Amino acid sequence: MRSGEVKRRTNETDIAVSLLIDGTGKAEIATGVGFFDHMLDLFARHSLIDLKVAVKGDTHIDDHHSVEDAGIAMGEALKQALGSKKGIHRYADVHLPMDETLTRVAVDVSGRPFLVFRTEFKAQKIGTFDTELVREFFQAFAVNAGITLHVETLYGDNAHHIAESCFKGLARALRQALAVDPREGDRVPSTKGAL
Repeated sequence: MRSGEVKRRTNETDIAVSLLIDGTGKAEIATGVGFFDHMLDLFARHSLIDLKVAVKGDTHIDDHHSVEDAGIAMGEALKQALGSKKGIHRYADVHLPMDETLTRVAVDVSGRPFLVFRTEFKAQKIGTFDTELVREFFQAFAVNAGITLHVETLYGDNAHHIAESCFKGLARALRQALAVDPREGDRVPSTKGAL
């Protein structure tokens, strides 16, 4: 069972995350940030990762801490669930269309955290959600999961569609990269022998 569970409490947030990589995409999401809940729900559905995220955060200030800290906890839970990374495909990429928007996401489950994020939003808000928080989530998630992640929106206009294409792209790329490759057997997919 490739599963991870993280509890994280600071003066700004109280977070519980659990995930199962080899799930069916079930989600129980309650972050207190409606649009972010929607993004995590579709992330679970398209990655087929079973995901539970509960956040109590200082949203009376803004949504920043809740979104960023959820990314930290989700990244830590994924890293925990992966263990030695034996047998995974490791690399994957996807082009994700969302109406007028097209986003490319590439991932290397490498143990080397890095984010390249080339996505621009033409609006600062989606409802009450700050669009700059999309990058904050991806940064926190990539660093704490220990993955190299490239996200580039090639074109698009609608901020909701752009954000959704990023989250769905991440989900679909991870779904491929985390899948077990029967040809790898019990090996780590690296000439180093460890990731």
